[in-house]
Amino acid sequence: MSAGSIPPRRRPVAAPGDRWRLDRLVTSPHRLGFATGAAMLTITAAWWLAVLAAGSIANITVPWTIAPRTAHAFAMTFAFVPMFFAGFLFTAGPRWLAQPPVAARALLPACLAWITGWIVFLIGAHANPRLAALGLAVVVAGWTLIAIRFARLVLASRAPDRTHPGAIAVACGLGAATLWLAAWSLATANDRAIDLALSAGRWWFIAPVFASAAHRMVPFFGVAAPCLDERHPDWLLWTWLATLAVQPLFDAALLPSMPAAIIDGVAAALVAWLAIRWARTQNLRVRLIAMLHAGFVWFGVALALLAVAAWNAGSADHLRVAALHAFGMGFCGSTLLAFVTRVSAAQHGRTHSADDFVWTLFLVVQAAVALRITAAWLPAMLVHTAALWALATIAWSARHLRWYGRPREDGRAA
Repeated sequence: MSAGSIPPRRRPVAAPGDRWRLDRLVTSPHRLGFATGAAMLTITAAWWLAVLAAGSIANITVPWTIAPRTAHAFAMTFAFVPMFFAGFLFTAGPRWLAQPPVAARALLPACLAWITGWIVFLIGAHANPRLAALGLAVVVAGWTLIAIRFARLVLASRAPDRTHPGAIAVACGLGAATLWLAAWSLATANDRAIDLALSAGRWWFIAPVFASAAHRMVPFFGVAAPCLDERHPDWLLWTWLATLAVQPLFDAALLPSMPAAIIDGVAAALVAWLAIRWARTQNLRVRLIAMLHAGFVWFGVALALLAVAAWNAGSADHLRVAALHAFGMGFCGSTLLAFVTRVSAAQHGRTHSADDFVWTLFLVVQAAVALRITAAWLPAMLVHTAALWALATIAWSARHLRWYGRPREDGRAA
């Protein structure tokens, strides 16, 4: 190097205590639960994109031992969302219930069973249906442990307000029951039971947990307007839960289509009214608020599409597919992205949660939802939808997985 040259800049080397470590995942429930959920979100997004790309781009025939629709529904409905639930519930739940904190290590067996079981399920979906059923049985065994532990927290609590954790505990128990039914139905190739398990798991497990947590936590995030008394009224929660509870009856055609159209239509109108009301009273330029609001709007779109599907039986299949993806990707996906981003940032001492990176990924998710609804009528768009979903969710998961294995930014204990 010559005397006048400028030495090259060296990248800062992280102190040994700042480096990513696997054992940090078991220092708090949110780290372990969210890391498990992020890992499964990455695996399922990559798996489904690979499956679609193999068929539509590489012209490769992918072997299936169970129906692709069934494998996709199970993986995208259940493989990652419940672990985000677990991380959140055992972080916020003890505070809600005035109970001692839960050690993350107590959740480790369930999380290991969860990842192992879903990998076995995905392999079995292409290799052997009994293997898929075995994988699902391992998954639900892990979830049963989590559901029982959370139910014990609720039962041991003497907190004056246990409405939301109680509703969530019931939903988690129903989730365990429906997943056991799913494992049995796969093992016995009972298609009717498979459809029942998917419907019950979606509307009695996943949806009620989202509805109950949002009803309780949205005011905490500063979204509730003064005219809502800083908390959504309880009648709203019970209306949501009642609407969700009857959906499996509609799915199984146990009730006439006209009541389904009326109930879902009225619920969609209620959601639209609330969305407009909140938009007028909240600053949607705050990104986190906008993310939560967008998720709620997708909930209304899903209900409206379900109502139209019930009203117009001739085109119900396309409309129901569009509705389920507006609900799953739009409402659940957007709400999950907002909540987990916010909780992760707060728990890791970060002052900004919805930064440019997260906001960009959130917009990609919105584009993926819109494209997937379009793909209900134009199946050629499916691979593009999967690519957008994988791009956004894998990048988001990678960032948060990096956080979970590192110490807090502010130097405080985890």
